[in-house]
Amino acid sequence: MSLTLNTDIAIIGGGIAGLWLNAQLRQQGFNTLLIEHNTLGGGQSVKSQGIIHGGAKYALHGALTGSSEAIADMPERWRKALQGEGELDLRGVRLLSDAHYLWSPGSIAGNLTSFFASKAMRGRVDQVKGQQLPAALQHKDFKGRVYRLAELVLDVPSLVQRLADLAGDSLLQAQTITPRYANQQLVGVQADNYSINAQRVVLCAGSGNQDLLQAFALSKPEQQLRPLHMVMAKGPALLPLYAHCLGGGSKPRITVTTHPAADGRWVWYLGGNLAEADGVARSEPQQIAAAQAEVAQLLPWVNQEATQWATLRVDRAEPVQSGLVRPDNAFVTEQGSLLVGWPTKLALAPDFSDRICKLLARDGIQPSSKQSYPDLPRPRVAQPIWENAFNDPA
Repeated sequence: MSLTLNTDIAIIGGGIAGLWLNAQLRQQGFNTLLIEHNTLGGGQSVKSQGIIHGGAKYALHGALTGSSEAIADMPERWRKALQGEGELDLRGVRLLSDAHYLWSPGSIAGNLTSFFASKAMRGRVDQVKGQQLPAALQHKDFKGRVYRLAELVLDVPSLVQRLADLAGDSLLQAQTITPRYANQQLVGVQADNYSINAQRVVLCAGSGNQDLLQAFALSKPEQQLRPLHMVMAKGPALLPLYAHCLGGGSKPRITVTTHPAADGRWVWYLGGNLAEADGVARSEPQQIAAAQAEVAQLLPWVNQEATQWATLRVDRAEPVQSGLVRPDNAFVTEQGSLLVGWPTKLALAPDFSDRICKLLARDGIQPSSKQSYPDLPRPRVAQPIWENAFNDPA
């Protein structure tokens, strides 16, 4: 037997984008239902490095691109939310680092890249030395330059949990999601045994948008996947490090973030150029060997003897771009009462939400009278990816 639920906005996809949008709309008085078929944050969100970018890594040649301009205000917006002073109250979310760093290993090319990046960012980059250096770089053998960025690194699982708390009773787990029509107009969705009426339906399920679009009999917008082959390392010799290690190219040679495991040890999560292109083509043993070689060359004082290694393949879902390039902004398109989009990166979740809210305001969509929902099956919060990544739990 089907149960009918009435809401203003039905959001499909329980990653950071959907959860942020859900919380913001509820704060504005809208009735919402967020539908997730698996775990909250269990797709791209929990696989992200948690960096709230401010654009520095997009200006490594000294030129401010559309991407660096679009994302420049994001760290401050997130910082205010973490302090309970922004559009959402994210107090309680664990802040792993109040800054991210640009780190040149001492090569001429790397130093020049650091210099031009710092000039391009107009004061958003400050050089640090001595005790100001990240813990992992405070070694007598370290030679290079380090620049502090006004960016943040968040513990994504705690962020997902906080946004889930803000969702109240508006979360629904459902395995099958299909459109509902009346007079050839989209009027909501069918989610398992729940018939949901909504003024607008938002698809923001990351790579899951592809299957949802097929369920809605739509071929556009088209989706592209940018594959990554990330590396995780856990060991007693690893100290906290949140940094882009620069080479001579337009991308960081390696990007390191550090995350707490349940056993009290630190996990290094390695991305950047290591995880792209050649990294995607490597097998797991080859990718681990490449990461070990990078760490040995860049941080030779780090003892790898007791370090455990694992890899993770990630497909970043985005709207199709010419040449598979990275989109500059969050993306939203509309087809009648259906809105489809991707935030394109964690930091741009507020931008994604802004775009949805502007479309609702343009179309005169207003909150209806407050609805209370029955006790609905609720999706769980995804576990951190590193908790089950290593064969040896010791």
